[in-house]
Amino acid sequence: MARPVVAIVGRPNVGKSTIFNRIIGDKIAIVEDKPGVTRDRLYGRGEWLDKEFSIIDTGGIEIEGEDEILRSVRMQAELAIEEADVIVFMVDAKTGMTAADSEVAELLYRAKKPVVVAVNKVDNLQRVDDIYEFYSLGFGEIIGISGSHGTGIGDLLEAVTKHFPDSQDEEYGEDVIKVALIGRPNVGKSSLVNAILGEERVIVSDVAGTTRDAIDTPFEKDGQKYVIIDTAGMRKRGKVYETTEKYSVMRAMKAIERADVVLVVFNGEEGIIEQDKHIAGYAHEAGKAAIFVVNKWDVVEKDDKTMHQFTQKIRDHFLFMTYAPVVYLSAKTKQKLHKLLPVVDQVAEQHALRIPTHVLNDVISDAVAINSPPTDKGRRLRINYATQVSVKPPTIILFVNDPELMHFSYERYLENKIRAAFGFEGTPLRIFSRRKSEED
Repeated sequence: MARPVVAIVGRPNVGKSTIFNRIIGDKIAIVEDKPGVTRDRLYGRGEWLDKEFSIIDTGGIEIEGEDEILRSVRMQAELAIEEADVIVFMVDAKTGMTAADSEVAELLYRAKKPVVVAVNKVDNLQRVDDIYEFYSLGFGEIIGISGSHGTGIGDLLEAVTKHFPDSQDEEYGEDVIKVALIGRPNVGKSSLVNAILGEERVIVSDVAGTTRDAIDTPFEKDGQKYVIIDTAGMRKRGKVYETTEKYSVMRAMKAIERADVVLVVFNGEEGIIEQDKHIAGYAHEAGKAAIFVVNKWDVVEKDDKTMHQFTQKIRDHFLFMTYAPVVYLSAKTKQKLHKLLPVVDQVAEQHALRIPTHVLNDVISDAVAINSPPTDKGRRLRINYATQVSVKPPTIILFVNDPELMHFSYERYLENKIRAAFGFEGTPLRIFSRRKSEED
């Protein structure tokens, strides 16, 4: 199931990015003491006790004025509100309640979502009493916090997580392969869904961004059950960035989290652009099996070298996903469409592949014998043994004498040897080095 979504909203300069950074534990958002400096919506993952969630940091909402930046961040926040399960409404104890805060509250009333008010900059005891005026906003929960000191964050997360929807069991069985289609608008994802299903179940239009939300479609082929999760197209930054379709990034991320296999769909006519890397990166970072699907191949002018050249271009652009196979097809004419599902089956199987420990260690031993581990200041890396600890994605722990001695190039060498021995086609392979302890 997709994680619950928390959106942090509020007028500019109340400290949303600072709180966002504290919750996700990383310095991703730009923090600067100027109104409106966070011009982009940012996504992260947070955790409180045993509850994981996605979190959105929005640009500040400014109701009055038509300044381009303020219009942009207002729309981002409105879209974040639309998608969130819980909203953190941030205000500023130092400045007190403003007319803009009241305007933002009006926007949040219409959302009809759980709202927790976080009064930031409660940096000392004298400021504690300043939070009470914000009860007049009409929301029941008011939490005083300090982004600079980190106080009150636990209380805030406690209040937020109690509003999360009750977790439900996955609605599909283990034998069902869940396939998410992601890609820029107008690459033909909905047409591809229709072609696979053989019927017009998803609206298809030449207008980019027609599919506004994720749509689940179960079907069965040759005894194998599937669910296709179609998502709205992801847009690049620029003039189209402020449109509602751009908000499909979060929806696509939700779809990716639920999927077993992700189809990264390209438009064969247009080729590859920078945004495609970001889109594919979401699937890679989530540890999902992936297939590059080049659609509209029927309209591409080609000779006997075109496909090889396009594949090489994909490999050059996606060095971090050399494991993903490439399928060329046309959703419109159904050319080569029959090749897609067998590849989906194969990468799903590889994604769930588990290697017996003794067989894995034989491969690691052979690899070490061929190419000795590196040394650092006279100390040599020693690999005691390896074990696969999970699947989806396959994850391997190497127990070593000192993880600091594991150079990334040697880890990549071992990954290549493991892939050569066992395949793992279409799936990321995660390898971690851990110091061997007495318990191990």
